[in-house]
Formats: sequence, C-alpha cells, structure tokens
Amino acid sequence: MLRLAFWSLLFLNAALFAYAQGLLGTARSNEHEPARLKRQFNTARMTLLTRDQAEAAAKAAAPPAGGDAADVTPSASAAASAPAPAGAPSAPAPAPAYACTEIGPFNSTDARRFEARLAALDLGDRQSRQTIQAQDVSSWLVHIPTQGNKEAADRKAAELRNLGVTNFYVLQGDSPLKYAISLGVFKTENGAQAMLAQLGKQGVHSARIAPRGPQTTHYVYRLRSLDAATRKRIEGFAERYDGADVKSCG
Repeated sequence: MLRLAFWSLLFLNAALFAYAQGLLGTARSNEHEPARLKRQFNTARMTLLTRDQAEAAAKAAAPPAGGDAADVTPSASAAASAPAPAGAPSAPAPAPAYACTEIGPFNSTDARRFEARLAALDLGDRQSRQTIQAQDVSSWLVHIPTQGNKEAADRKAAELRNLGVTNFYVLQGDSPLKYAISLGVFKTENGAQAMLAQLGKQGVHSARIAPRGPQTTHYVYRLRSLDAATRKRIEGFAERYDGADVKSCG
C-alpha cells in the first residue's frame, strides 16, 4: 500500500513538472514573438491608405496600353504633358515681300480696265487710288521763255536776227507763255532736241523745250503688303498699258 502511494505521488510530480515546462516554453516563445513581427513589418514606415487613394496608386503604377511601363521615361512623359508657358510668344508671320507698290499713271479709260483686273485679287483695303493732274503730250515746243513784256520780247527778237535766226515769232495771248519766243513745234522730243542743238551752234543758249498738250486727270494706284506672286501678276497687268510703271513706294 505504501509502495502504491509512493509511485502515484512520483507520477503526479512528473506530470506537474511536464505541465510547468510546457507553460514556460510557451512563455519563452511568446516573449520573442514581437521582435520577429517587427523584423517582418517595418511599422515606422507603414502608411494607411483609403480605398480611393489605393485605387489611384494602382492606376498610376499600371503600364500604358500597348507597351511596357519602361517604354515611357519620366522626362518624355513630363514633356508631353507640360503646358506651354504662359505668355510665350508665337512664331511671327512671314513679312510681305513688298510693303508698298505704286502702279501708273493711267488715263480714265485704262484706269477702269486696270481696276477690273485688280478686283480678281481681292485686295480689299490694301488698295488705294490717287488722282493727279497730268498733261497728255501731243507735241514739243522749242522756245525762249517769256520776256515779260513786248519791249523785252522785241529786243530778244533783234538779237536772234543778228545771230542769223529768222524762223521765230513772239507768242501772244493770255497764257504763261505770253511774250515768249517760239522757235519751232515738233511732233517728237527727238526732233525738238535736234533743233535745240542746232540753235546752240548758232549762239542761242537760252532756248528750252516744253511739252504741249491738254491737261487731263490721271490715276495712280498704291497697293500694300503684296507677296512676290501677287506683285508679279500686277506687273503683268501693267504691261498692257503704255506709260504705266510699277515701282516701290514709301
């Protein structure tokens, strides 16, 4: 009986010792658990995100359709999306080749025809017309300018006779040439120049040439901001009219 009690007590002590060892082992394991979790998760660098923030981050990290994320460099992406600087000047428009072009003169008939051709160019307010008074030259007068009165004209006539010039007459009438001395009227300027040279050889050095013909209204056109192609077309228009010149103006 004593022997059975002894073995029962010994067995109970062994069971209690084993139970105590188990509790101590669990405690030691739990004692090191926080350190292990800290090594796996760096809680100092963790940030909690909302659902919207997480979805936005996932979209930003996704590669574009049809290519890899590595295909788009940060510099290329920034350059493509960067807006133009505020106030940046735009590229200037090319300056016109001809700022101002003058064509003319035209008489009234030729002016109407010329304007009809200009209408096809649709120049708008870049086109203007000026009216000038001009002389339609029909002949050329070789003469000595007015002497101011009859007595002075008679003295000049006497000098001409002494030089051997007899083909002349004193102009009369109410005109700027009153008391001038005519030495001949010629159809061409060349004929008048030949007469002037002959009189010089005879010692007459005060003679002059003056165009003759009625005063008429002429027209001159000014065109602004023309390109080279339009200027060339206008030069072709002007070639159809005698005396019409094309030149640059201020």
